[in-house]
Amino acid sequence: MDNYRFILSGGGTGGHIYPAIAIAHELKRRYPLAEILFVGAKDKMEMEKVPQAGYEIKGLWISGLQRKLTLKNLMFPFKVLSSLLRARKIVKQFNPDLVVGTGGYASGPLVKMASGAGIPSVLQEQNSYAGITNKLLSKSAKKICVAYDGMDRFFPKEKIVKTGNPVRAELVSISDDKKEGASYFGLNPEKLIVLVLGGSLGARRINQLIEQELEFFQRNDIQLLWQCGKLYDQEYQRHTGNGVKVMPFITKMDKAYAAADFIISRAGAGSVSELCLIGKPTIFIPSPNVAEDHQTKNAKALVQKNAALMLKENELDERFEADFTSLMASKEQQVELSNNIKKLALPKATEHIVDEIEKLLK
Repeated sequence: MDNYRFILSGGGTGGHIYPAIAIAHELKRRYPLAEILFVGAKDKMEMEKVPQAGYEIKGLWISGLQRKLTLKNLMFPFKVLSSLLRARKIVKQFNPDLVVGTGGYASGPLVKMASGAGIPSVLQEQNSYAGITNKLLSKSAKKICVAYDGMDRFFPKEKIVKTGNPVRAELVSISDDKKEGASYFGLNPEKLIVLVLGGSLGARRINQLIEQELEFFQRNDIQLLWQCGKLYDQEYQRHTGNGVKVMPFITKMDKAYAAADFIISRAGAGSVSELCLIGKPTIFIPSPNVAEDHQTKNAKALVQKNAALMLKENELDERFEADFTSLMASKEQQVELSNNIKKLALPKATEHIVDEIEKLLK
């Protein structure tokens, strides 16, 4: 029997959506006749990204609690109720064999209703600090797939399997042809290249830092491949030229990684997992504006293993130039960071998660 029915739910950010899509692709590869439905939050990016990947999606009217008292918060109980009722209806109509939750608001009501109906569920937690939705759902889940050690602080030990985070398939076997990567972006392969990543929307503080340090990079004969994010494209596009390539979004990430000698990045779980596979010397600048400050915790997990460097946003002005200069000067440190970050890579994460799903189906 391979005409199984699966519901995948998760979203709000790329970090919750891409793993869900990767898992769906692997399920489809193993069970070509399987039917797959996604459930997301109505006004979030999954409503656009999931159909682009070739899957049907239904939306719930749900969002998170705001930190301050707002009209949105007064609506929250109604949204939860509405989402639970709609989730129950979706589960009843679609009648899945198994449900997968990858975190984000929409996965809460959906997994809860499925578990209530006796349908087995698998959770996938990307971060080193568990999200609130997954913590609430862990009691009813059959298996919880994680990417970091020590997750029994949040979840029942006997349900945890360390699989790693799914990453985009094209990054698993990446070429290290710097020449090809550099020339694709119109940069000189003979010179150092720093790849700057602030997530798909962009990171204001990282963009400000790079703009402020343009002269420093030029002085040191360093080129920049700078993903500034969709929100900031108009503001920073004028810096393109003279060894600087500014882009709102990089689609050919494999080529960007091949071109890079150093990487400056946010520390979202998906980025961290990708960068472990890539294995280049990396400086993380975690976003302080995320739930439970989880990006700082993700980055620290690597810093403790001497696999990356981390600078907090409020340290950038005083420390960036000194830290970057000393990293550049020390071949030894570059090799060490590179070797250590590669040791943390779990390239078969998607397959291992689907192995766990298969065990439950049997």
